[in-house]
Amino acid sequence: MNNVSLVGRLTKEPELKYTQNGVAVCNFTLAVNRPFKNANGENEADFIMVQIWRKSAENAANYLKKGSQTALNGRINTRHYKNDKGDRVYVTEVVAEFVQFLEPKPQGQGNQQQGSYQKQPNPYAGNSSTQNQNGNQFETGGGPIAVSDDDLPF
Repeated sequence: MNNVSLVGRLTKEPELKYTQNGVAVCNFTLAVNRPFKNANGENEADFIMVQIWRKSAENAANYLKKGSQTALNGRINTRHYKNDKGDRVYVTEVVAEFVQFLEPKPQGQGNQQQGSYQKQPNPYAGNSSTQNQNGNQFETGGGPIAVSDDDLPF
C-alpha cells in the first residue's frame, strides 16, 4: 500500500505549469514538523516535495501561498532523469490526490471573511446551522453516522 498523509506549511509560493497537452501541474515544498525534539530541545522539520495535477493544481496555485497550512493525502512517487552531465538523478516526491486548505481565505477573496469558518455538511449526519463570533452562518454535522453492512469493505 502506498498512502501518505501530511500536514504542514508551504516553504515558498506554489509553482504552476502546464504540460504540452495543457494539463495543469503544481509543485511546492511542504515543511512537516517532526513529533519530537532533537538533543538541543529544538523542533525539526522534514521538507517534502509535493506535486498536484489538474484542477486541484490550479486551486492550490490560486489559494495557497508561502506559509499556508495545508493537509494532503497522496502517494510516494520516485522518478529519474539525466542531468546536464549525463548523470541519472532520482527524485522522490508525494503526488497529492486530495488537498485541504486549513486556513480561511484572506479578506477580499470570495465571500468568506477572515475569521469565519466554513465546513462542508456531512452527508451522513443531520446538519444544523451555527453562527461564529462574526455572526456568519456555517454548517455543522450532528448526529450519528449511518453505516450499513453494504458500506463495509469486508
